[in-house]
Amino acid sequence: MNISSFANSFARRLGLLIVSLVVVFGSFFMSVSPAAADVVTVKMGSDGGQLVFEPKVVTIKVGDTVKWVNNKAFPHNIVFEGHEELSHKKLAQKPKAELESTFNETGEFSYYCSPHRGAGMQGKVVVE
Repeated sequence: MNISSFANSFARRLGLLIVSLVVVFGSFFMSVSPAAADVVTVKMGSDGGQLVFEPKVVTIKVGDTVKWVNNKAFPHNIVFEGHEELSHKKLAQKPKAELESTFNETGEFSYYCSPHRGAGMQGKVVVE
């Protein structure tokens, strides 16, 4: 084998190695998923039957969802003043009924249960 033939063979193998490395490392970046949004659960009514949201205040990130689950002393609903798109005014009548809202902007969002507002059933979602 002469030097020219050796150099050509070496160049082809080196090229093949570089292409293989690019494909392997590139596949790692293509398979990485973006961070998934979280779902935070809030009970509507405490385990002891008190007319409260548990927890009363939740802190989430933009794009996250809050899921309210009927726990005790239902029916309940979720009303956000000034944010009708987040509200669920229809009463959740059944045990374990779920209501969800996704928050797409930062801020503090206060809400209440309309049948039990006078009893202090209020909560807040803080979106960072």
